[in-house]
Amino acid sequence: MQLQLSQIDVQPGQRLVLKNISWDDFEQILVELGDRRASRIAYYQGILEIKVPLAGHESGKENIGNLVKVILEELDIEFASLGSTTFKRQVMNAGVEPDACFYIQNEAAIRGKERIDLNFDPPPDLAIEIDLTSDSEIKKNSYAALGVPELWIYDGRSLKIYLLQDRQYVTTEQSQIFPNLPILTAIPQYVTQSRVEGRNVAIKAFRRWVIEFTRTLPNN
Repeated sequence: MQLQLSQIDVQPGQRLVLKNISWDDFEQILVELGDRRASRIAYYQGILEIKVPLAGHESGKENIGNLVKVILEELDIEFASLGSTTFKRQVMNAGVEPDACFYIQNEAAIRGKERIDLNFDPPPDLAIEIDLTSDSEIKKNSYAALGVPELWIYDGRSLKIYLLQDRQYVTTEQSQIFPNLPILTAIPQYVTQSRVEGRNVAIKAFRRWVIEFTRTLPNN
């Protein structure tokens, strides 16, 4: 008897790893899972990870995504936020669904497009992952294979920034996208404030901080 995905029950906070999954299998699984689902997937070199996030995961994703939008707005940088879009590329044998992602430098390249194909279009400039329970190497490998230049991973307390160098991620103290801002300390601080005092209070405070901080930078 062949096991069907509909028979598998993955609880929030848990993940399922399937091995020896061909590209055709991966494509069929995406169809079977459908678009309206809570799970997130990552696929790399025949290994498929299916993960169902916790409630805290979703709030963390929204909080950090909102903070990134504030920075981009205050710096007057055009961007596109695509959430958990499925990005895949067969030639790299990789696919992934970010918790959040942004086109920033490459925003103009995908502007107005209803569908993004990484065979022709660039990958997101920034991907954000909330890993409250485990750090997924499968996802990291997928992002690296797809060529995402910068990856942030938040574990509920601290933020790690990874930059892509020679097709591998290396940790860094400074964002390449926002080189003049202390992202590592600021983002966790205001995510915590959002949990304690509420989203609106934190966003307003963060916006004030961005405005004041950028005024102190050279040429401002």
